[in-house]
Amino acid sequence: MPAENRDPSAAGCCEPTCCDDTATVTETVKARYGEVARRVAAGTTASCCGPTCCGGADDPISSNLYSVDQTSDLPETAVLASLGCGNPTALAELRAGETVLDLGSGGGIDVLLSARRVGPTGKAYGLDMTDDMLALARRNAESAGATNVEFLKGQIETVPLPDQSVDVIISNCVVNLSADKRRVLTEAFRVLKPGGRFAVSDVVIQGPVPLAVRRSMELWVGCIAGALEDREFLALLSEAGFVDASIEPTRVYEFEDARAFLSGSGLDAGRIAQEVSGRIMSAFVRATKPAQPA
Repeated sequence: MPAENRDPSAAGCCEPTCCDDTATVTETVKARYGEVARRVAAGTTASCCGPTCCGGADDPISSNLYSVDQTSDLPETAVLASLGCGNPTALAELRAGETVLDLGSGGGIDVLLSARRVGPTGKAYGLDMTDDMLALARRNAESAGATNVEFLKGQIETVPLPDQSVDVIISNCVVNLSADKRRVLTEAFRVLKPGGRFAVSDVVIQGPVPLAVRRSMELWVGCIAGALEDREFLALLSEAGFVDASIEPTRVYEFEDARAFLSGSGLDAGRIAQEVSGRIMSAFVRATKPAQPA
């Protein structure tokens, strides 16, 4: 959509009036999550160094996503560095021998869980742009004894893998952090093999939200301001070439949840929570790359 015709309150908006420029979004996200990795590595805290950033034991978005059975034999730092909004490894229906790519892999929890599922004949890649997260993830993989994993440095808008090289793409509350979601989905489509699956957990919005939320960089880093509206997410998937796209809500955030993640943002948390209650959710987003070219 041409910029001059775009509603600045739209979920994918990245005009200067709503989320600053693309480079600023990228650097802000990179700095914030790099600090998360350093804190986790130092054993100081599992929070993400800000009241509105995804993560923390009491965070309404990131808490209680994995079962004890899944995490009991993983390195503690992989679990503590998990700042997602879902469990994409449960969504993706991974099979032995497949190649999986986790966009924005952070401390590596979803890569390690995927590596178990695809087995020794499969491969799990993690892609992250933050040096500290990559170092943490590689230590976690070594500690877990995972030999079928590889962590790559790069941005999800420019995936450093060849065309048609992976069977499944997963991601956990990362697509919303990108300032160029169209390019993210185009890249995902490029690296998937024909018939490959896109299966991510992300924050999704239904209906309009206040411009003050869209303009807040703190909330962008906290997985809210940059979230796509459900209809726009489906439209961008279709535009990229995906078929059979669907969105399945997993957690809908009501007034108290909204007030919790707005706290500390500098906004009127009570008033805005009333306006966004029930409109923000975590969801599984699925789509498929056609087996044959269109």
